[in-house]
Amino acid sequence: MKYFFNRIYILLSNLQSKIAFYPSVFAIFGFLIAFLLIYIENQGVSRYLLDHIPMLVVDNGNTALSILTACITGLISMMVFSFSMVMVLLNQAASNYSPRLLPGLISDKNHQLILGIYLATILYCIFVAVSIQPEGDSYQTPGFSVLLGIIFTVICIGAFIYFIHNISQSIQINNILDRIFRQAKTRLNFLLKTEEKENQDFPDTKEWYEYHSEKSGYFQNLSSDNLLDICKEKETQFEILPVKGIFILQGIPLFKSKEKLDDDTFKKVLSNFSLARGELVNTNYVLAFKQITEVIVKAMSPGINDPGTALNALDYLAELLALRMQKQDLQFLKADKKVLIKMRSVDFEELLYQVLAPIRAYCKHDIIIIQKLGLLFYYLKSQKAVNEKYYEVLDIEAKNLIADAKSAIKNEADIKKINAIEKQLNLKS
Repeated sequence: MKYFFNRIYILLSNLQSKIAFYPSVFAIFGFLIAFLLIYIENQGVSRYLLDHIPMLVVDNGNTALSILTACITGLISMMVFSFSMVMVLLNQAASNYSPRLLPGLISDKNHQLILGIYLATILYCIFVAVSIQPEGDSYQTPGFSVLLGIIFTVICIGAFIYFIHNISQSIQINNILDRIFRQAKTRLNFLLKTEEKENQDFPDTKEWYEYHSEKSGYFQNLSSDNLLDICKEKETQFEILPVKGIFILQGIPLFKSKEKLDDDTFKKVLSNFSLARGELVNTNYVLAFKQITEVIVKAMSPGINDPGTALNALDYLAELLALRMQKQDLQFLKADKKVLIKMRSVDFEELLYQVLAPIRAYCKHDIIIIQKLGLLFYYLKSQKAVNEKYYEVLDIEAKNLIADAKSAIKNEADIKKINAIEKQLNLKS
């Protein structure tokens, strides 16, 4: 049963990042509510309301059809406009900032919920309209259902106003960066809370049994609780070989086990690895560093030439790096005070290099960006780190930055600024 629920959880986690997920769910609810109201109408609810509150009930079939038709037509126009605005947002984000931002924007629940409300109301109005008979002496017009259709349409108008406000905010780079930052910060804080601060003893895994992936995809997440249960049940330990966020090819080593696993257990272990064709920040904080880096590089490209955006992005980058300095490069999972699973994360040294290498390449000629990077290093060197080696890594990258800046900038006044940064960082030659 737990295996079944885990598969459902992984499936839902992957589906929630799709733009059609919530609209599809809402459409099903709209369809079901329409048939529920048709059943209630057969119980005489409209006749009761007509006798007690006649001003709320439409008692003419032609009038009811006209109202529902107008609602359907207007809602379809609103939905088309809303989808068009979403496409404009995605196109602008891809062309001006980075195509890597698209999965996060597509998975925005606000946009999905609003489109779902539109679709549910349209389907509801269509099926109610189909059930109406324009004429008939003994026929009672479903006035209550029409009233609910009008109410749902008013709700859609309110949702449309909110959508215009939200889309105008979402398209601004400051809000995009802030969303990426908050998602990555939430993920990092979660990992820090579950992380063991002390170094853990874990046996050498050279002689352990190695198992390979049976499919390819981005390693998004894994169900740690289920893996711990398997470890306790089979009296074994696991080492997860790939780093979260990387693309796993079919057939490459996926994990090692201290004890040999049978085929059924191997299948259960594989089912706890979430592999998908896309990446999301809320499951992989490293992606946030990649996205912010690409925004900086794109902003400093000749076609965009927007140093203000690059400066803003560096502020977010500095805070995320300071938070990452509090995390170990290795992660251990325990059950009953015994370490059962060893996991790898991107080394701080490798992460810092992957972030700063493209920034140095594209921004080394701009003294304003160099000054901002100097402040970034100064800030990070003043923060607490879980490993003293992190400070050495910062010095190495700071030296690389100074060397590149001196090779690209020839103005004597700018050179003095660079020397002042070097002195402030106390870099030894």
